Amino acid sequence: MQKVLIIGEHDGKTLNPAASKCVTCAKTVPDAEITIVVLGADTAAVAGQAAAIPGVKTVLRLDRAENEHALAAIFAPQIAALAADYTHIFGPSTSFGKDLMPRVAALLGAPQVSDLMAVENPYRFKRPIYAGNAIVTVEADPARKLVATVRVASYEAAPATGGNASIESKSLKVDLPSHTRYVGAKSGSTERPDLQTASRVVSGGRALGSAENFKLLFSFADKIGAAVGASRAAVDAGYAPNEMQVGQTGKIISPEMYIAIGISGAIQHLTGIKDAKTIVAINKDGEAPIFEVADVGLVGDLFQIVPEFERLLGS
Repeated sequence: MQKVLIIGEHDGKTLNPAASKCVTCAKTVPDAEITIVVLGADTAAVAGQAAAIPGVKTVLRLDRAENEHALAAIFAPQIAALAADYTHIFGPSTSFGKDLMPRVAALLGAPQVSDLMAVENPYRFKRPIYAGNAIVTVEADPARKLVATVRVASYEAAPATGGNASIESKSLKVDLPSHTRYVGAKSGSTERPDLQTASRVVSGGRALGSAENFKLLFSFADKIGAAVGASRAAVDAGYAPNEMQVGQTGKIISPEMYIAIGISGAIQHLTGIKDAKTIVAINKDGEAPIFEVADVGLVGDLFQIVPEFERLLGS
């Protein structure tokens, strides 16, 4: 039997959908027994959400004051200690997972498979390389524990209800490092959906010309209930903040609909959206690479097209 431990990402109140996508991946590991662990100061609410996911056998709660904020340096020693009973340790390929899982692997002296996108057997997997232009098959040593980040864009979320996993509180005697401490967190306040989990995303590129013009996208996104993203060129130009960047060096997303406005379609950007179900492109350059991957393309001036879309949506 393969015993899979999934690290459940959450904000203290809600389990991140990335956790249920990790469950979908873990279900494809032959003969897998799935456990989710949630770390925090009070994880009762998120543990209940994790227990409701079908296919999960056990949910472990690691509650202690030091876990109030998700610090990889604090979480990693606890997960490494907990890993003794498991063959596989999975985390999401989100910013949280990419920060945490390499630390866990290093503490365990274990190999890590990054961006796992398909399971062939318990120790053979597929993952993308070269900005997603090639897929490689990698094998890990079955005699050692395996640490992996799951490419959440490659998996559908497991149902949020229907499961009935047992919930256990766990206490670990682990010395935690003191060299890292929580100072604070800042993020733009918005009522829009989270970029990494939104079903609809509107993204803008350098063609918007300024941060002021990006407000055009915010208005349009609010009309359709979408999150807002940006290309690296737009972020580098100062038109949008870093956390909005979509692409190889930004966020990898898989929305139901992705609307690229004024984005030419550099390969690094396409890597971040290749799993979107429907791609809509708006660009005045009919030869832009984005049209090669778009399901729907519209050649024209975005400053005329987007306001017209808004007008039609409001009618």
